[in-house]
Amino acid sequence: MNWAISIYQHLKQKISKKFLLIFSLFGLSAGGIVWACSDYGFDYEYSSFSPEAFVSKEYTPFFYTEYISYYGDYYYSENSTSRYNDVIVNEWQSYFDGKLDKKSLQYLLTAATAKGVDSVYEHMKGKIAVLPNEMPQLKSLKLDKKKVNAFFDYLRLAKSTELFAATDVTHSWEPQPQITVPAKLEEQILKHFKKAKDPFIKQRLWFQLVRYYYFIERGDETISADASKTLNTFNIYKNAFPQNMMYHRTLGYVAGWYYKNKDYARSNYFNSLCYNYSMEAKIPAEWSFHPQEEADWIRTLQMAKTTAEKATLWHLLGIHYDTQRAIQEIIKLDSKSEKLDLLLARIVNITEHSLGNFYQSSPDSASLQTLKQNTALISSIALKNNTAKPYFWNLAAGYLNFMSKDYTAARSFYNTAKQQLPKDDKLVMAQYKILDWTLYVKELKNIDAKVEAQMIEPLTWFANLKDRKDTIPSLRFYKALDESISNLAELYKKQGDVVKANAFKSYYEFYADNNKIEQMKALLQKQHKSAFEQIMLRYYPFDMHDLYYHQSQVLTYQDKIDEAIVMMNKSESTGFIMPANPFNIRVNDCHDCDHERKPAKDLYAIDVLKTIQSIKAEIKQGKNVYKNAYLLANVFYNITFYGNSRTFYQGKVMQVEGNTPFEIPSTFRTMLLSNKIAEKYYLMAANVAKTKEQKARCIFMASKCERNESYNRSYNKPENANSGYWDVNIEPVFFGKYFSVLKTQYEDTKFYDEAIKECGYFRSYDDK
Repeated sequence: MNWAISIYQHLKQKISKKFLLIFSLFGLSAGGIVWACSDYGFDYEYSSFSPEAFVSKEYTPFFYTEYISYYGDYYYSENSTSRYNDVIVNEWQSYFDGKLDKKSLQYLLTAATAKGVDSVYEHMKGKIAVLPNEMPQLKSLKLDKKKVNAFFDYLRLAKSTELFAATDVTHSWEPQPQITVPAKLEEQILKHFKKAKDPFIKQRLWFQLVRYYYFIERGDETISADASKTLNTFNIYKNAFPQNMMYHRTLGYVAGWYYKNKDYARSNYFNSLCYNYSMEAKIPAEWSFHPQEEADWIRTLQMAKTTAEKATLWHLLGIHYDTQRAIQEIIKLDSKSEKLDLLLARIVNITEHSLGNFYQSSPDSASLQTLKQNTALISSIALKNNTAKPYFWNLAAGYLNFMSKDYTAARSFYNTAKQQLPKDDKLVMAQYKILDWTLYVKELKNIDAKVEAQMIEPLTWFANLKDRKDTIPSLRFYKALDESISNLAELYKKQGDVVKANAFKSYYEFYADNNKIEQMKALLQKQHKSAFEQIMLRYYPFDMHDLYYHQSQVLTYQDKIDEAIVMMNKSESTGFIMPANPFNIRVNDCHDCDHERKPAKDLYAIDVLKTIQSIKAEIKQGKNVYKNAYLLANVFYNITFYGNSRTFYQGKVMQVEGNTPFEIPSTFRTMLLSNKIAEKYYLMAANVAKTKEQKARCIFMASKCERNESYNRSYNKPENANSGYWDVNIEPVFFGKYFSVLKTQYEDTKFYDEAIKECGYFRSYDDK
């Protein structure tokens, strides 16, 4: 994507009324667990208002987006050289009365080189015996010879102009192509133009000539309008041809000439004519539409010959510069103009996004002021009910009032719209349903059995959309559903029904309380669920296996291994493969080093638990207590954040991934960061060690746990729950009590020298 274009589009939205554009960059002639987070599409589609429901498809590229130039599949095509390919192919097929197939025309017109065109033509005339299979075989077709000769004669000339006129604009940070326009080409185009008799061919040669002069003159600002061959060639013949697509493509270069020569008023007027002509012309015309100062804009308006032309000009102005003003002016001209539809959709989507998109939820004062102004404007127009689509305006006004938290006004507008809706339009009806639902939920004060019965149908409808059991193309529903189920969850919380609250919106805190987990399991296992419970649980992201697995993980970090194994078996899961052997450890932590040394066989989470169980059984029997306690210490160290087997704590419920403690949900952070159990077993091993070397090693390993716990004091502070490394002041204890014990009691051991060599912290302590 061309980021220069994106930045420019962003700047276009900041223009004042007095000076519509004071400069131009360039001018071109042509906290909880959220079920829905897996697929929001583009961020601007995290929305409750679908412009596709109301606005003609030809305006789709101009639906609101924040960070890219054009909406949807059009975002890459600001300067596409293939924009008119389908139109060109269709025009030539019509020229040949449908006797020349599209595939052949597409190859010749859009893919073939000049040499390829010559080869096809020579083969058709019998001068080349065989062509490669991918080239069109036209010899057997019964085509008008005059038209064929005129076509290939024109096409060979046109291919020579593509070298300078059909080059894609590269990214702004890349070297720009040097465009050279052959001086001798003018004579060839003129010769063909004067010779041509066929109006279809002659108009195309006129286009080629105007375009050629545009590229010749575009770097020379000394050429006056009277002396310009671009303008003179256009003006002399403009009435000789129909005002079709070719005419407007030619007009686009005239608009470009005026822009390059700073006649912005005329350039913008001509661009508006091109924009209004066809869907294909809209993007280049809109891209080239650059109002400057108010005086230029007044001159542009004065050129408009009809009310419709004035409406188009205001429509273009409103797309990026001053939507409120544009809407008011078009309403004065024609309250039923279709040019209002896009602007209304944009004003709603822009307001919606500014108040809180997927990444940002706190509107600033400017956004709130804009909301107030937009709500007042759209509401005043909607109340008159004299537009072409009054239901559109009433729904928009209702939604703006909803965003303004005036739910009474929102309900009034929705009720009016309901009587006006086109009942056979599935998308419009779905849009109404979304807006009506979100307002219904906002108006709820409490939830009882009657309310639950009322919610079964809409919740089923949304669940079918969410699960893709039903599809309504272009419908934006994630934002409405995500926010409404959050509201339902909060209401249930206030009423003390945490299980239903969690079913709609799972919260990490819920899974820190085993009693609550058991209540959720009871609901999932309930034999005769009500209709409401059944639909409610379609929003719940977990099943019994997930809950059993989570309970197994929690029990592991409580050193309740027998119970943990029981739960993991019930989960019917073996867990993930460990990336390293968690029973091995180094003096210095090096996870990458450990991961390079793969275990002899794959170790799953269940294997780790069963091995721990066996080791603990041996300790209980008094067997190999030093070795076994040391192994337990290692594994309980390695399955925490600080160890080599973080994979152990990955699971659906905790949703823990990432490389920093701050990527662990704060609810589970203490559990997954703690080295207390590891420290306990290192000290157990030290107490039963038979040599000073063994004791020294255990004490050093305990010092690692001690140091990590000092980090945890900062990581686990409530005020740091949603922070990152850059926000938190961490004060680690590098030289704790265990370093002191090593120094005073084990300085004469070989391990002491190994620790100094491997551990910079201990070396610094020893130097002191």
